[in-house]
Amino acid sequence: MSEKVKVTIDGITVEVDNGTTILNAARQIGGDIVPPAMCYYSKLEGSGGKCRTCIVKVTKGSEKDPRPMPKLVASCRTTVMDGMEVLNITSPEVLEARAGVVEILLINHPLDCPVCDQAGECDLQNLGYEHGLQKTRYEFERRTFDRIDIGDKIQLHMNRCILCYRCVFTADQITNKRVHGILNRGDHSEISTYIQTAVDNDFSGNVIDVCPVGALTDKTFRFKNRVWFTKPVDAHRNCDHEKCNGKVTLWYKGEDVLRVTARKDQFGEVEEFICNTCRFDKKATSDWVIEHPTHIDDTSVIASNHYETLKPLHVIQPNQALQAANEIELHKTVKY
Repeated sequence: MSEKVKVTIDGITVEVDNGTTILNAARQIGGDIVPPAMCYYSKLEGSGGKCRTCIVKVTKGSEKDPRPMPKLVASCRTTVMDGMEVLNITSPEVLEARAGVVEILLINHPLDCPVCDQAGECDLQNLGYEHGLQKTRYEFERRTFDRIDIGDKIQLHMNRCILCYRCVFTADQITNKRVHGILNRGDHSEISTYIQTAVDNDFSGNVIDVCPVGALTDKTFRFKNRVWFTKPVDAHRNCDHEKCNGKVTLWYKGEDVLRVTARKDQFGEVEEFICNTCRFDKKATSDWVIEHPTHIDDTSVIASNHYETLKPLHVIQPNQALQAANEIELHKTVKY
């Protein structure tokens, strides 16, 4: 049995396993005190420490050494110690620094949300609005790259990339052979393939799911619809691939399946990676066993067109006739 240690984050104390990072300790508490993470991915070994959006302030190192850490630290890379005290959203210094990090990430990132397929489920877009950074103070010429196809179903928009390395770690750890990575250095760094080699393997589509921005897009879904006009539904099938469990989210528009993605947890991380056959080749309802509507957080824009249960308006609840009519109207839209 592993040793337990106590850590206090924003005044809330939690007991975690020794060796747990501050970020994962905060995730055990949940709620608003969980630091945002653009590069860390719990399913990928070695991820984290790239974007710095998860920085926090350690005001007490431990019971044995209560001195505070002199600088803000990346919570995804800093392990907790017994008696540690951490400030996140209760520290103005952290909030100001995090806003600065987000602004740096937006220096070269184009504000093309109206035409980006990731809009509505983009971590950087959420952080930009949260910190009031819908605009940029950057006045110099931005770096630009040509859009390239790195596979028959994946397009790379390098202009939007924030170099989180998630797609590189994914290719390293769940595919047989990685053919893309980081080329060049400094502000010339870019994700690319070796001599235009196509990314072609059974699990290559997962790089789309792990990308926190719109740098890697699904060519079979691009410009077909906005995510807030679709309805996500959990489904599964008996996949022939030995490494794929066939559990997915289907994104419906009416009766049509516009795209298939892996299921994600409350932190936006893929629960289990899926194969390309499930993702790209199975887009008929008959291919799947439908389970139930995917739970969407009320704070997500996707929830605006997603009804999990009938919730009649308060003003018509006492009137049974109006309530029945309201239910009929709502069910004119196809539900799964």
